[in-house]
Amino acid sequence: MEQTPRKKPLLAHIGLDGGIKRRWFINNMSIVLLLLFFVIGLVAVFATYYFSSSVQAQLEGQAETTSKYLNRYFSTSYSEFYEYSRNLVQNFSLADRMEIQILDESGRVMFSSNGMTAGYVPETGEIAAAFSSGKVETYNGFDLLTEEKVMASTAPVYHRGGRQIGAVRCVSSLILLDRQLKQIYLWLALAYVALAAMVFFSNSYFLRSIVTPVMHINDFAKKITSGQYGIRLNVDFNDEIGELCRTLNDMSAELSRMEKTQNDFISSVSHELRTPLTAISGWADTIEGCLDDPQLATRGLSIIKKEVRRLSQMVEELLDFSRIEGGGMRLQTEPFDLRGDLYDAVFTYTDMLQQEGMEIEYEEPESPIMVFADRNRMKQVFLNLIDNAGKYGKNGDRVQVSARIWEGSCVVTIQDFGQGIPADELPFVKQKFYKGSAKGRGAGIGLSVCNDIVEMHGGKLEIESQAGQGTIVRVVLPLYQELPAE
Repeated sequence: MEQTPRKKPLLAHIGLDGGIKRRWFINNMSIVLLLLFFVIGLVAVFATYYFSSSVQAQLEGQAETTSKYLNRYFSTSYSEFYEYSRNLVQNFSLADRMEIQILDESGRVMFSSNGMTAGYVPETGEIAAAFSSGKVETYNGFDLLTEEKVMASTAPVYHRGGRQIGAVRCVSSLILLDRQLKQIYLWLALAYVALAAMVFFSNSYFLRSIVTPVMHINDFAKKITSGQYGIRLNVDFNDEIGELCRTLNDMSAELSRMEKTQNDFISSVSHELRTPLTAISGWADTIEGCLDDPQLATRGLSIIKKEVRRLSQMVEELLDFSRIEGGGMRLQTEPFDLRGDLYDAVFTYTDMLQQEGMEIEYEEPESPIMVFADRNRMKQVFLNLIDNAGKYGKNGDRVQVSARIWEGSCVVTIQDFGQGIPADELPFVKQKFYKGSAKGRGAGIGLSVCNDIVEMHGGKLEIESQAGQGTIVRVVLPLYQELPAE
């Protein structure tokens, strides 16, 4: 048996079948519509009260004014009251708005401005109440004679001696009032519908202009989470949404660049590890097969030691990088003279550079250079920078190292005269994993680690270079300021 397909809800037809759109639409619309209903209801109640009060005020005013007129001028005798009452009713100027009735002391209609209710006793409660209280009383309900909804006000008439001799009753049909109020209610209902439609369309516009872009941003974030780096959002806004889109686009581009750099780093590290391991393994096999050749064994062991040193340096760089990224690197700072540690770094590389046909020139200052730093970490920085100068400055044949005090800071300069760094690569050389077009060995994190260590000491690492003319690296550190004795 075929099932009849279920109709979609109204909100589903306008794309609000779930999620934040549905919640926003329902919650906002329900609150606004309730407020509108409350306001429209108050207006309707006020209009009803205002128009009903106006009719009642007219009836009571007319009844009271007429009764006072009769009390003052036409109550010398009952016959005079009777005669003047008839003339007053016959000449009543407001007959088109209301009916005026003159009642006798028993509440029977003596005269009426429409001539139809004479002799009739109205069975409405305001007449007895007016005779009892001596004040104007009003009735709002149905007339038993005409069966129409009316409002009537009755004011007693007194003889000059103080005895009640009758009453003035003003009656108005409420048909026109009800018709007028119905029109007002209709206009209020139309206004409610129009305002609800405005709220609906304004919310729809809001959803399109705010929530829909947020949903696109959410989809964009999901793609980024799944690894689709480098994608971009269309920025069509000049507000906070547009700023968020631009930030996410920058994040996507940065993640794409970092992914590429990381892949390059993994490839580079794999290659860098493979090269010394291959050399170590090869020479170990060679020495094993030629133990009777001391000269060959000595050469092989020298190469193995050199490659092991390279592996150790790479491992130390990776460990330092991991500590810095994880926030686990702690500095053991103390005041010391920087000249000694800088000299040790220069001395360490003097023989190594000479073996490669290079000279290292060290200009040692005469006066102490006191800094407050981690002695081992700063020596690590100098060793790394001198090693880089030796690797990339071979065709320059020399490396110059100097230290001086300049404008309240310690400035250590390491300069080579080799191939230099291309201008388009210079802004990125301190970034992690970046190697650029250089063919030298290394994983591309040594300079980044040096930069982080220097910045942790409150200093800065400056690099100047021109392709074919060499590179200048400056380590700028704050000088140690001894606190004055109290």
